[in-house]
Amino acid sequence: MVHLNRYSLFIILSFLTLTSWGQSRQKGINLNTIVEKTNTLATQQPVEKVYLHFDKPYYAVGDTMWFKSYLTSHHQLSTLSKVLYIEVLNSRDSLVKTTMIPISQGTGNGTIVLDPLIYKQGNYRVRSYTKYMMNFDPDYFFNKNIPIGDVFNKRVKTHANFIADTKAKTVVVNGRIQYTDEEGKPLADKRVTWELVKGTASLSKGRGNTDKNGYLQVSLSNEQQQALKEGILKTTINVDNNRSTNISYTLRSAFQTPDVQFFPEGGYLIADLPSEIAFKAVGGDGLGIPVTGIVIDQNNQEVAKMETTHLGMGKFTLTPQTDVNYTAKITLADGSQRSYSLPKVRPFGTSLAVDPTDSTNIALKIISNDLYLKQNQGKVFSIVAQSDGVIYYAAQTPLNSASINASVPKEKFPSGIVQFTLFSPAGIPLSERLVFIQRPTELQLSLSSDKKSYQQKGLVNLSLNARNDSTQAVGTFSVAVIDESKVPFNENAETTILSSLLLSSDIKGYVEQPNYYFKTVNAETRAKLDILMMTQGYRRFDYKDIIADKIPSLALMPEQGVDITGALRLLNGIAVPNGKLQLTIGNNKNAVETISDAQGNFKFSNVMFTDSAQITISARNNENYKNLKITLNGDAFPAITQGYTAADEILNIDSTLTPYLKNSEKQYRTERVLEEVVITARAAPKPRHTQYPALSGLSPIPDHLIDGARFSGCNLLINCLQTAAMGLTFMDNTFYITRDYNQGNRTPVQVFLNGMAIDVNGINTVSPAEVESVEIFLRDDLGTVNRTYQSNGVLVINTKKKPEGTRISKTELENLLPKSNVVTITPLGFQAERTFYMPKYTPTSTPGLDLRTTVYWNPTIITDDQGKANFQFFNASGLGTYKAVVEGMDENGNIGRGVYRYKVE
Repeated sequence: MVHLNRYSLFIILSFLTLTSWGQSRQKGINLNTIVEKTNTLATQQPVEKVYLHFDKPYYAVGDTMWFKSYLTSHHQLSTLSKVLYIEVLNSRDSLVKTTMIPISQGTGNGTIVLDPLIYKQGNYRVRSYTKYMMNFDPDYFFNKNIPIGDVFNKRVKTHANFIADTKAKTVVVNGRIQYTDEEGKPLADKRVTWELVKGTASLSKGRGNTDKNGYLQVSLSNEQQQALKEGILKTTINVDNNRSTNISYTLRSAFQTPDVQFFPEGGYLIADLPSEIAFKAVGGDGLGIPVTGIVIDQNNQEVAKMETTHLGMGKFTLTPQTDVNYTAKITLADGSQRSYSLPKVRPFGTSLAVDPTDSTNIALKIISNDLYLKQNQGKVFSIVAQSDGVIYYAAQTPLNSASINASVPKEKFPSGIVQFTLFSPAGIPLSERLVFIQRPTELQLSLSSDKKSYQQKGLVNLSLNARNDSTQAVGTFSVAVIDESKVPFNENAETTILSSLLLSSDIKGYVEQPNYYFKTVNAETRAKLDILMMTQGYRRFDYKDIIADKIPSLALMPEQGVDITGALRLLNGIAVPNGKLQLTIGNNKNAVETISDAQGNFKFSNVMFTDSAQITISARNNENYKNLKITLNGDAFPAITQGYTAADEILNIDSTLTPYLKNSEKQYRTERVLEEVVITARAAPKPRHTQYPALSGLSPIPDHLIDGARFSGCNLLINCLQTAAMGLTFMDNTFYITRDYNQGNRTPVQVFLNGMAIDVNGINTVSPAEVESVEIFLRDDLGTVNRTYQSNGVLVINTKKKPEGTRISKTELENLLPKSNVVTITPLGFQAERTFYMPKYTPTSTPGLDLRTTVYWNPTIITDDQGKANFQFFNASGLGTYKAVVEGMDENGNIGRGVYRYKVE
């Protein structure tokens, strides 16, 4: 059940007292029906939203991403779902990581460790949702692009630029890539091979050498422009004989052919009705571009001028005429021109116009042309305004004039998007308009410090003051403090709790620079935000379906914990009712018990366990248990859909994140110096290739040796080997020697597992935790392997030696074999909680550099009854400006954000 907040109570009461424009006994759909059915839907199927507050906008491989989650429903912290899922996807929308955190009173916190064996440089998308949110459109999941740089596996820096030429029949993309070493020195006369791929298909290949300044020119062509826009350019530069680097690029930013769309206010162009027409011009990369232009009629007469005012958006006024076609002639920044047709003009109709510029009221207007007014004179029309699925305003009026005006106080609505809909007497939606309500005084968060400036490693005392209008606010908040000189970022482009929960989560499509509308709220930003409302889509539900009771039932209910379900049957498939089942976690001897129902189904509810925990389910406490079989049900996860974050991707991560990556390189070089190890006993010999006769002809010393410890935390060995295998290139599911592959030799490397030849797919049968070492041979001087297997190079996987033991009996062997009445699984569990490290410095502390970029992270700040909270931490060694960001929500559901800066000198 959804509890109505202060806004909805007020509006429903005002509706019941009939504060509408007018009343009529005209037959049709009763306004009460629309309101009741919509609010019933909001009660029975409330909408959940999720926002993740990260400590930084970008990271490097090896970092830890710290975040706090805020789960809301109807402008309150949600008490529905208790489990939240967080996924990391790469730029090709492939799933890299899934983690799960518990939610308590609408909040939770967690981490994502960027393991160097799993992550490499690129743009990643973080997606978050609850199972309950899977009942609705996945476009409303939380999505955020996070660039990740690499200072571990990448010793080459690049800067690329791509420009598409689409004038000819065959589309051509010309690219220019500069390669430099870690110090910025050009890599001259280096062989580079490249391949353009789309999915698993190879579109073209080529090779070339860098010039004296490290530049490589590439030319990519294809008859299908979309193939190039969706293609990925994979390049491999041969730095030296034993080392190469693979770098990939997307080409969508090369296409700047604009897409211009027009959005008449209310939805349609209607003859003889003055209409505000918003428009949006975006380039091939999804970002807005500036344009100017004119609108002409079919007689080439100019009827309006148009010009973008913000991020490719603008609007103009036009009074369309019947049977007239309108065309916009657009002039781009480079002087080129293009033409676009405006929507067709409807000969008769009515529309809803809204003016939200007044600070206290929203001006509504129903306008109708003469033909429509004559046909509908005196009929009752309705206006309904809803936000987050809840109706906050409803009114009726007879259509007795061409223009009907009204004013609605903004205080009736919560902050966020409000959808106004005009209904016909039959209850058919005729016109819609989105309005954004900004209530900047709802929750004000301010930070203050005990000093104006601090020393390196100095102690900082920060105070948080949370105010709700004129009273102090009690709430839950998260605070991040970063060294801004090392983590510069465009504040307008930040994803914040305000831009996410109030804006992005309620509309479809990409919102460019979402924080621009919230960083500074004034008449200019409100006007530009209103144009955004006219160009974006909002379709969480359809009024037609609501009125016709065509609402699909919920397939997934809010999770209260992790449930493990399955069925207990005889080996012949017959269900076993009232069967006893036990569940144990790891080595914990305390078992949870349940009983199967009449159909043999069973369920263990709200099982609490951490990720990677081993769970055993047993049916051995039943009679005839040897003839029982346990089957487990699969878990539901959403399909991977393309997110709206592609336009936020950074093409040149090396150059864009230079300050951060330089600091990360120093940090990890300092932190990963190996300590001296004193050997006190002779170690047992480890498995090596020399122990196997088939490999005895190879050199005793491999060209590269990878210790098995490097695969700690690796989920799939083949994925980690692609990064760790020095001197080898992995292409088309095959390993090749890089230097030979770049010269055109496509003879594959032969893979061995404990001396036995296997194909590459056999690597997937090896658990990364069982690997002792991996040996790589770029040469086979005697040819004993290459001649036998028609290969070029050898990759040897040695697994850890099994401990020796005594012979076992037949009974003991049977006990080791898998049983149908016992199932052991390792399902996705809750993430183990981690604590953010904060050093404590004293006047006698050991001197040294503290290169942290996030100097403080606290996701569990609670203000007292005076709306205050205090916390302290120590600065790092970096000089310059430090930025503190606080975000959160008070107990009344108001959200806020505050930013504070101080100096370290």
